[in-house]
Parts: sequence; structure tokens; C-alpha cells
Amino acid sequence: MSSSLEGRCSCGAVRYRLASEPLFVHCCHCLNCQRQTGSAFVINLLIETERVELLAGEPQPVDVPRDDGSMQRIFRCPHCQVAVYSEYTRPEFRFVRAGTLDDPSAVRPDVHIFTRSKVPWVTLPESVPTFEIYYDTKELWPAESLERAKAAFKA
Repeated sequence: MSSSLEGRCSCGAVRYRLASEPLFVHCCHCLNCQRQTGSAFVINLLIETERVELLAGEPQPVDVPRDDGSMQRIFRCPHCQVAVYSEYTRPEFRFVRAGTLDDPSAVRPDVHIFTRSKVPWVTLPESVPTFEIYYDTKELWPAESLERAKAAFKA
């Protein structure tokens, strides 16, 4: 990331800036993400909650059931209802929707996950790791991201 990443909802009522590079970028092909986005996959930037700086507005949390029976908290613009970011199981982390970035091409997935439910017409690049389900973060994440995540758990 050469400069700060900023983004917004469709109507512009919610704006944010990422205070640092994301920990990791997932392209998730699970059925839950397909349903939640109405698309073939979602690209999420994983980052510490404290590093998502709100510049305008306040996204509203909406609890949504996941396929496994757990809940996912999606933070949406209260006006246009665009999903800006999600919280899955840990409030210390946000999964920022790459499509809400001012320049979505500024990021690329570090990994493709839940490819067992990938739609067949999507072709994955051979240069990016893929996993039928999930993966061991300790084996894939850069050391700096692991240290940041560890610090966030302690905070």
C-alpha cells in the first residue's frame, strides 16, 4: 500500500480511512458470502478495528445469521444500506469490503478461501494460494501481521 486507503458507502454518508495496510486480504467464495453480497465472492481486507478511522457517519451494526448457525455483524450505512465492513467472531478485527474502497484496484487477494463452493466460471490465479475451506494463519500471514494480530488480542 503506497498511500492510505480510503473508502465510502454509495451515498457518501459513511467515509473511512485505513490507518495502515491490512493484515491480510481474503477472497472468500463461501456460500454465506455469496448470499450476503449477491455475488460470486467477497474481497475482505482484514484489519484491526482501531485502525479503521471513520471520517464521516457511523455505520449501523446488523446481525445476520450465517450458514453454521452463528451470527455475523455487518456494519451498513444507515442511509443507503451498503455493507462497509463486517465483524465475524472477534470485535478486535474488521473485514472491510474492498468494493467500498475509493480505488478497489489498490488491493489484491492474498488468498482464496472456501473454494469448495466457488462458482465454476471463476478462474483463480495460480500465483495466489487457494484453500477449499480455511487455512492456518501462522503458515501464511507475514510475521508483521501475526505480531499485529497478537497485539490486538491483548489490547
